[in-house]
Amino acid sequence: MAVQKQASVPAPPAVNSSADDIWLKCPGCKEISFRKEVERNLNVCPKCEHHLRLTVEQRLAITIDRGTWRELFADLAVGDPLGFVDTRPYPQRIESARQASRRNDAVVTGTGKIERRAAAVAVMDFNFMGGSMGVVVGEKIARLMDHALRRPLPVVVFCASGGARMQEGVLSLMQMAKVSAAVARLRDAHIPYLSVLCDPTTGGVAASFASLGDLNLAEPGAVIGFAGRRVIEQTTSQQLPEDFQTAEFLLAHGMLDAIVPRHKLRYTLGQLLTMLHPAMARATVPRPSRGRR
Repeated sequence: MAVQKQASVPAPPAVNSSADDIWLKCPGCKEISFRKEVERNLNVCPKCEHHLRLTVEQRLAITIDRGTWRELFADLAVGDPLGFVDTRPYPQRIESARQASRRNDAVVTGTGKIERRAAAVAVMDFNFMGGSMGVVVGEKIARLMDHALRRPLPVVVFCASGGARMQEGVLSLMQMAKVSAAVARLRDAHIPYLSVLCDPTTGGVAASFASLGDLNLAEPGAVIGFAGRRVIEQTTSQQLPEDFQTAEFLLAHGMLDAIVPRHKLRYTLGQLLTMLHPAMARATVPRPSRGRR
């Protein structure tokens, strides 16, 4: 599927602040806190430590060393390959998402440093049509991995998605295989790939590259799974555990390597990249030839 360029999306008009902007109700404990207090705590509830969702800008700000971020493939965009219409035409739906987010699709890719370690980084945006994976999302992540392969650079992907984008049909499902193949190329070249599963990571994203990291990390309480809880219960006619499809449940059943609280995540990623860097250097630097004496 050809990916076309699109002009930059203009910023949405400014809105007046209100009392609703001052307070924030925690989805976990239902307590009310000052929004600024929660933001200063990296969007973690200071009362129950529930991890609220981050915007792409917030994620980059707390993860990437200041002044080192360089975005890649920002101009990639897709049209309407299937002429899809649900309650409204797909072009109208995606244009609304572009206007609201000021980006072309549900992932931002680029390079930067984490604790002074260079890396190729992708951050999925759940606010853009539920972080759904279409042609552009798969293309940008696959291109980022191929860019990391040439440098070489380790890859870190922050996953947050409702799964494949139904408005692009089988073209969306193809991205599962495409990105998984890019992960395999990284693995063959011994280039580290760290997957960070955020709330929520579901559907085709969870079933493909989100679960293929050399190390799979998650934030506390993140919802992770393929089908929805109600779908599974109706299909199997079984009552599922209360904590089913949470990061804690997956860690207990061997599906994750670690759960890392947000205030420790940047440091943990930096330490992992430091440990993995010598292995990557040995794998990618050619050995001197053994000529005859």
